[in-house]
Amino acid sequence: MRDEPDRRAGRGAGDDPWRRLPAMTPAGRTTAPGRVRAVADPAAGSDVPPGGRTVAPSPLDPGAALDPHPVHRRLREDFPLTYDPLLRAWVLSRYADVATALTDPRFSHGHRPGDPACARTHTEVDPAELRAVVARTAYVLARRIAGRPQADLVADFCHWLPAGTVAAAVGVPYRDMMRLVRGRAATALAGECGGQIAVREKALASFLGNVLADPDQVAALRDAPSGLVARAWAESLRRDPPVQIAVRRTREDVRVSGGILPGGSSVALLIGAAGRDPERFREPDRFDPLRDDPGQLTYGEGFCPAVLLAGLEAEYALRALFGAMPRLRLADGFRPAPAGLITRAPRTLVVRPNG
Repeated sequence: MRDEPDRRAGRGAGDDPWRRLPAMTPAGRTTAPGRVRAVADPAAGSDVPPGGRTVAPSPLDPGAALDPHPVHRRLREDFPLTYDPLLRAWVLSRYADVATALTDPRFSHGHRPGDPACARTHTEVDPAELRAVVARTAYVLARRIAGRPQADLVADFCHWLPAGTVAAAVGVPYRDMMRLVRGRAATALAGECGGQIAVREKALASFLGNVLADPDQVAALRDAPSGLVARAWAESLRRDPPVQIAVRRTREDVRVSGGILPGGSSVALLIGAAGRDPERFREPDRFDPLRDDPGQLTYGEGFCPAVLLAGLEAEYALRALFGAMPRLRLADGFRPAPAGLITRAPRTLVVRPNG
């Protein structure tokens, strides 16, 4: 998955995932581009009016950047397969379909850390050394803000920790880490997976926002063992994934909920919608680290140094912040407000370091 901050982000490195395609019906017939999308299989549970056509919402509709969940809900329920002219792609929103598209060989695969294809590009890493680097960087950053009356954890902590750990791991001087590590230089220094710094930054902001928004979670995770923190991290990735939309292409016709995807089609996978699918998760909008039906789609299940690094950053972020600021809490009246279309996270986390 590539970090793509807004609708224009398809113009990054590599092929443009938003290139224009003809609007195709699930049966493979070409239709005129427009806001009308066809659902091929009424038996899939779609509420299709007489005539078989209606207008589906788009994940890029106005207002979706602030609250995409009503759009995601309607797509899951009424339009499990729909063509979106704004994305120039078919859209999948149900968990089962999105999870399949991320791993099925009938779909071309992007670079998602943890997938089997990415494992072949990695060199060996020492987990103990990586843990020490993350811990040291997190504690330095936490101590820098501990004495302040108020701080923004996004600007003062989340923005720096992922870059700082990569810089320390590859031996870049701290004073130079943001200039040398962020952006394209990160890929050259740490590989394509390790270079996804902005994705880890957003994931960390969402994780801290989820924890600090609930005093019960703060109490449970303040001195929690690594296993519980890891479950909370995975739960945050499920509920609030940093990458909301990933793009794949079909290699052949593929049957999914609602119809058949034609071979050679561009497909937009709504990671954010899939993570809150009530057919897969009980109380999907609730942040619950102890849930017995976990599942996240941000990362694959295989070993990847970047996946290990992201988890360590989440764990030591909590340990360092609560260690340096035992009374840390959100500022009075502040609530985390995630925003973004392609990637999503709180843009600010205003806290009172000393309660």
